[in-house]
Amino acid sequence: DKVWVTQGMKPGVVACSHHLGRWRRPQDKIGNRWATNTVSIANDGKGGWKMNTLEGIRPFESSDPDSKRIFWSDGGVHQNITHAVHPDPISGMHCWHQRVRIEKAGPNDRYGDIFVDTERSFENYKEWLAMTRPAPGPDGLRRPL
Repeated sequence: DKVWVTQGMKPGVVACSHHLGRWRRPQDKIGNRWATNTVSIANDGKGGWKMNTLEGIRPFESSDPDSKRIFWSDGGVHQNITHAVHPDPISGMHCWHQRVRIEKAGPNDRYGDIFVDTERSFENYKEWLAMTRPAPGPDGLRRPL
């Protein structure tokens, strides 16, 4: 119920703004309370990490009187870490063009839940890194100084 359906570039293409989905943990008291959800992060011990939203944005006391006037409550869903790093074979920079699978939420899924398999992400990174060319720049850098 939080998907923004818009006219697309091409049928079957999904776009996600990586600028949405700011978060902080409960122990991060100084984090940006204006734009972040409070989340829990759990490690399954096998390379899997799960993030769950505990609380959205809400008004708070501060030296800025506007902090009590916050009317929005949703900090978005953090998806950056769900996409493995894909080094571009030519430039070496990270590419954000990944194939994704979208499925209907299950009965135990909640808005804001994400899961990351860091072992699989690292394997994916190594596959793409193997396709990159050696850096031609000075001192092995990919760009001139």
